Amino acid sequence: MKKLYVGNLPYSADDASLEELFSQFGAITSVKVIQDRETGRSKGFAFVEFDEKDAAEAALKLDGQDNGGRPMKVSMAKPQEKRQPRNHY
Repeated sequence: MKKLYVGNLPYSADDASLEELFSQFGAITSVKVIQDRETGRSKGFAFVEFDEKDAAEAALKLDGQDNGGRPMKVSMAKPQEKRQPRNHY
């Protein structure tokens, strides 16, 4: 797996700041800070995908590191589970 989950981010975190932070470990394929659809504000977590698995594993060292006064949670991303369809009555 080459994709990381990054949680407990400050709401000011954006794609560019995370790319700058994580690029020290290797080439990045994509960075996506997850935002609230209605407000456009960060939900406090993101996904960072690397070109190489070794780079993603090295970036796990950032787990617990302070980012904007909060200790980041960095772990390998888990595959998204299929969601049950919602019933709209």
